[in-house]
Amino acid sequence: MKSFTRHLSFNIPARMDFLNITSDVASLLKESGIQEGLLLCNAMHITASVFINDDEPGLHRDYKKWLEELAPFDASPDVYHHNRTGEDNADAHHKRQIMGREVVVAVTDGRLDFGPWEQIFYGEFDGRRPKRVMVKIIGE
Repeated sequence: MKSFTRHLSFNIPARMDFLNITSDVASLLKESGIQEGLLLCNAMHITASVFINDDEPGLHRDYKKWLEELAPFDASPDVYHHNRTGEDNADAHHKRQIMGREVVVAVTDGRLDFGPWEQIFYGEFDGRRPKRVMVKIIGE
């Protein structure tokens, strides 16, 4: 069995945004040479996410609105106890928890084995600084 690991780096200028990283991940899969196995893709930061869904702008707007309703940004330490540490990103931790840390995708015949419309996204909830995503592929 082979193992292949690489990191992608992102610096999203907005506080919250979604970036389709499917082509980046597919390129790493090709570079790995692995034909059959599993691909793990995970955010390496506690205020970012990796998830699979449709690349449809209306859906992304809906996600942003929904996440902001569930965990609204508020830098006040009166609203979020986490912000009493001097941080202002408690909402981002909550949003990441909802959207998830990672995805695992089957690799079949050297390609990402997706269902219809599935794409991999990086979700940023406390942007404006460099962050990483790890891609680890195992198989033959």
